[in-house]
Amino acid sequence: MSIFKKLFKDTFIFGLATVLPRLMSVILTSLHTKMLAPEEFSDTAVFYIYFGFAQVVLTYGMETAFFRFYSNENNKDSVISTTTVSLVATLILMSTSFLIFRNQVASWLNFPLEWLYLLMSLLIVEICWVVPFALFRIQGKAIRFAVTKVGGFLLYVLLNYFFLWFVPKYNIQLPDYLQLSLVGYIFLANLAASTLTFIFISPVFFKIKWELDINVLKRMLKYSWPILIAGLAFMVNESIDKLVLRDQLGKEIMGAYAGCYKLGVFLTLFIQAFKMGVEPFFFNQSKSKDAPQTYATVMKFYVIFASLGLLFVIVFVDEIKELLIRDRSYWSAISIVPVILLANWCLGAYHSLSVWYKVTDRTHYGMWFSIFGAVITLLINYTLVERYGFMVAAWATLAAYGSMMLLSYFIGKKKYPIPYDLKSILGYLGIALSISILVYLNFRTILWVKIAAIIIFLMTILTFERTTILSMLKRKKL
Repeated sequence: MSIFKKLFKDTFIFGLATVLPRLMSVILTSLHTKMLAPEEFSDTAVFYIYFGFAQVVLTYGMETAFFRFYSNENNKDSVISTTTVSLVATLILMSTSFLIFRNQVASWLNFPLEWLYLLMSLLIVEICWVVPFALFRIQGKAIRFAVTKVGGFLLYVLLNYFFLWFVPKYNIQLPDYLQLSLVGYIFLANLAASTLTFIFISPVFFKIKWELDINVLKRMLKYSWPILIAGLAFMVNESIDKLVLRDQLGKEIMGAYAGCYKLGVFLTLFIQAFKMGVEPFFFNQSKSKDAPQTYATVMKFYVIFASLGLLFVIVFVDEIKELLIRDRSYWSAISIVPVILLANWCLGAYHSLSVWYKVTDRTHYGMWFSIFGAVITLLINYTLVERYGFMVAAWATLAAYGSMMLLSYFIGKKKYPIPYDLKSILGYLGIALSISILVYLNFRTILWVKIAAIIIFLMTILTFERTTILSMLKRKKL
């Protein structure tokens, strides 16, 4: 099978396993925005912002380091065990510290204590599954990965409907230890689903040898610490806008913004699926003499699919909001969606462009790119949001991801030249944006024009890329 056919297969299966749960999460937006006021919805956003920061700190770039060292080291068992022992040791340290200072941490986060317990428990479970899921990805065990991920998240969906809809509708009396707010039930459902997921993969976790190779750990940490900094900076780019909106404009506006932000997640889902399949693929292809050309082709097809996704969501944004956001009080922030979509497009392009510093062990560049983006995010949000409103936050996200994308491209061009087809990349993005803007501003109520816009873009792709698509699907040995 051609390397690209294998990439598309892996991206489809691994991505589907990542996208389906998140797609179900997007569908849950309909339930959450129906049952929760924007102020309550903002509480869920804040919970997952803090969870995201903690998760980045507690994995400290070791997942990416695992892919890099597993691909290069002869003693793969040593990489597996060292990564696991390192992650579990820091997890134990964190859990102990949280328990000792739980009251102070809960006060600082402005959380009820039970939310903090749920946050801690969720972190413990999800950090423990990092290595097993990384093994599934690097070893190509796509079906097992998919079944486990989707099964666990299906439970999350069912429990959300049970706690937020079924229990109130039928006035069911739950035990005292399950008496939580509606927001708390969302977190509890997440914990239950994640725990079930870990139970499914626990045989893999408990088969890992508990051995620590100090030399391997030192080299992995040297590789991973810039990824940690980059991850924290990325969380700033992804989250600080919501915290600033809450503090400067209030929970109601922040909740509406966060709800509409989720409509941009349709493109984010594709980007995450792409990243899931492409990250191990990049490392596996790094020793090939054709690697630069391969990376360039991958980038072109990312642009094609991401531009199609951007076009689709923008032209059908009104239909999507009717489907997923039932409470009209959230619609006040719908204007952020096109900007957030373009920002996410830039983020996905950045992930593809980042191959050069990952395969050459120059991860410190990724750290500096992310820090640069974070500085832009902080400056724009803290200086302009209060004066000009929530749209500033969306434009700040675009400015951050756009600048990171451009920096990675121009510096990578010197450090690890890759023959990107800029004419096609800019052409397809330009066509998608032009059609999107035209339809969004002039034909938002005319369905046949929206469908025609999608068909025109698809026909453009088939016209110019037919030969490439057919050649990629030809069978040949790896």
